[in-house]
Amino acid sequence: MSDTRMVDSFADAGILTIANFMEVTMDTGPIGILGTGSYVPTGIRTNEQVAAKAGVDAEWIAERTGIRCRHVAGPEQASSDLAAEAVRNALEGAGLAPEALGLLVLATSTPDELGPSSACRVQALLGAHNAVAFDVSAACTGWLFGARVAHDWLRAGTGERYAAVVGVECYSRFLDEGDRATASLFGDGAAAAVLGQVEEGCGFAPIVLGSDGRQAGDVLIPAGGSRAPSSTDTVARGGHLIHMDGGRVREFILDIFPKGAADALGRSVLSRDEVDLVISHQPNPVLVRWACEAAGLDVNRLVVVGDKVGNIGAGGLPYALASAHRRGRLRHGDRILVVGFGAGLTWGSTVLTWDGAARNGDRMEEKADALGR
Repeated sequence: MSDTRMVDSFADAGILTIANFMEVTMDTGPIGILGTGSYVPTGIRTNEQVAAKAGVDAEWIAERTGIRCRHVAGPEQASSDLAAEAVRNALEGAGLAPEALGLLVLATSTPDELGPSSACRVQALLGAHNAVAFDVSAACTGWLFGARVAHDWLRAGTGERYAAVVGVECYSRFLDEGDRATASLFGDGAAAAVLGQVEEGCGFAPIVLGSDGRQAGDVLIPAGGSRAPSSTDTVARGGHLIHMDGGRVREFILDIFPKGAADALGRSVLSRDEVDLVISHQPNPVLVRWACEAAGLDVNRLVVVGDKVGNIGAGGLPYALASAHRRGRLRHGDRILVVGFGAGLTWGSTVLTWDGAARNGDRMEEKADALGR
């Protein structure tokens, strides 16, 4: 019996409970990645430029963070503009028109405005008029939160076949250029993936997420919301800029990365040696390598892109995925350990088994790679 007929039969009998609905609609095949794409603006901010305003040496930045440059959005660009380019590239990789999307999820901490959602802006820019569009706010873990939503949405059996999940930040708008702890790290960029049904044995394992609001103050932009609305005072106090307790953030990452990795591998009944590639949020190359080592994983299997783009928040994890795809590091059947973590605090992890039919739609990002070398 088809899913639709089963749902109808339950409804006719008056017993279409939530449990019944989930049971009969979760019979869709596995959901995985059909296409990837990314976009970074052409503007570049080098270590030398950062150092001149932050009162440090360029060598200090490189040694402490591993970052060599960051991209900066132009004055005419907002987060939705960057995100639209990344989704457009991912759709091209998947061989789909924007109209094919049934869902568009945008993850960011730097939306165009407080409302409407930046996802709606992207929907309009792309002409993806059939897509339900909304934002998720889970900081640097946002793309993985969005992927969980899209995965479950597509498996719900309500008719949507394809979803785009994009992570994007325009952090340059919110930086104190004199604060070496943040000015040296953050950049602008976006990356996206198109999700859909893949062959059996491929796709996402359970995506497990977590949050701990008790440490919400470790990384934040404190003003501009309903708690501290914009005023001359909030601007004067730097309330609209990124504030970060670097020590507490580092402790959190070195603690949560091994836990998230172990949880995802345990759920998939995999050993560390069976992991083909590690994709994670990219706070900075030095820290992410430490975290990978703390998890007992082979650092050579870790995809590192932060040296070229810095910390692009919700865009960092999917940018690493798109970069690995573009460079030919993903093969059919590869088991990819995915670990995310960010402000909130938030975290998540999963194992993604790669479907070789997926394609990367990037055309210009090789230039970004070259600039970062």
